[in-house]
Amino acid sequence: MERGLLWLPLLVAFSWLAWSGWNEYQKLEAYKVWAEDFDNAKFDIYAAMGKKERQIIWGQPTRKGIVNLQSFSLEQVEQMSLLVNQQSYDQALLDTAMEKETLPSKGKTALEFRFCDRPSVEIPFTDVTLAAKWFRYLNENLLRSD
Repeated sequence: MERGLLWLPLLVAFSWLAWSGWNEYQKLEAYKVWAEDFDNAKFDIYAAMGKKERQIIWGQPTRKGIVNLQSFSLEQVEQMSLLVNQQSYDQALLDTAMEKETLPSKGKTALEFRFCDRPSVEIPFTDVTLAAKWFRYLNENLLRSD
């Protein structure tokens, strides 16, 4: 009986891990269906984001799909920056930081979009490198006029 009691916490831990894995799998499958309509899309635990033509749509991933969807047009963006640990990087500063390898590899990361007629929007990322790639990609789209 003592051995059984010793194995009980291990059984609980494995059950929790199995449920967590299933939960994340369901989120990823819901994201795949959602992302099919976009030119480019990203998924992480903080937010799912998609770009279609000049439109950005993002929301919170759940097992049932992406919820709390918000959107804006790149035409409305006045300024865009990459935030890492509350430090703002524009394109020139980001290029310099990446060249000198001074860009932090970890920390609270987001893309910030500023508008002239409404409050700014921050879309969170878990990975600084992925956020930098998206920043460059979207910055190229901002400069291009369709």
